[in-house]
Amino acid sequence: MNNDISTRQASVSDDINGFLAQKIQALPDHAIRLKSAMQHALLAGGKRIRPLLHNITATTLGVNEQDTVPIGAAIECIHAYSLVHDDLPAMDDDDTRRGQPTCHIAFDEATAILAGDALQTLAFEILTTAEIKGLHADKRLQIVRSIAEASGYLGMCGGQAIDLAATNTTIDIERLTQLHQLKTGALLTGCVKSAISMADSVSPKDQSALLQYATNIGLAFQVQDDILDVTASSETLGKPSGSDVQANKSTFPSLLGLTNAQQKLQKYHQQALQALTGLPYNTELLRQFADLMMQRKY
Repeated sequence: MNNDISTRQASVSDDINGFLAQKIQALPDHAIRLKSAMQHALLAGGKRIRPLLHNITATTLGVNEQDTVPIGAAIECIHAYSLVHDDLPAMDDDDTRRGQPTCHIAFDEATAILAGDALQTLAFEILTTAEIKGLHADKRLQIVRSIAEASGYLGMCGGQAIDLAATNTTIDIERLTQLHQLKTGALLTGCVKSAISMADSVSPKDQSALLQYATNIGLAFQVQDDILDVTASSETLGKPSGSDVQANKSTFPSLLGLTNAQQKLQKYHQQALQALTGLPYNTELLRQFADLMMQRKY
């Protein structure tokens, strides 16, 4: 087990990509265009940030690293489906993602919708059937519930609905924060919740600290995303820069100004690190992950 976040990220990415490639390859070919679209959405790049967070949280809590792969892969299926649907003309209407044509551009809109649907259900197939040593039925059910809540009305989809309703309007910072706690933060929190469920025993106090860490990480991730949208190039991002401005969306820089948004990022980063203080575990990788969220360039 390594204690460098970049090395761990590369290792997790290799494991997740290998697992997902095998899952897609094993699907029968009765709908080959849909299968190809699912493969395009899952395997055409991606930083695997969410599986990485699940992995380092679980291993910090004593879970075997290889046992985290199926859960991380399922979470990545949820994330990939959300991107496919976000990019659709009826949503954000983007043509590129990860430096590649978006799914509806590479294939067609109907196929992209079906690919998103199929990836979402593939996630729950993995969660309910993957062989994971020592993962009893009650723990597996907790994980399924955590990922379902993070993905649906109480999480990602609810946040996306607020985002759509807020387009072409100006919302206050409290509403924007709620939006991103749901749209972006909920699935990141789900990564931590699912890791806690895999562990043998985590005290209520330590669970609360880890979830506080996850909440601040989710907000830091989104603030940095908003900052990069106005400071980074399209080539660096792998998608059009300035898209939020063009779509007339409220963002942390648009509401607070760039300097204050950067200060907000610093605040969430510090609160994430503070939440780790006093945990009876080696939290070095979690600390490095918090730094990664703040320093990432794309």
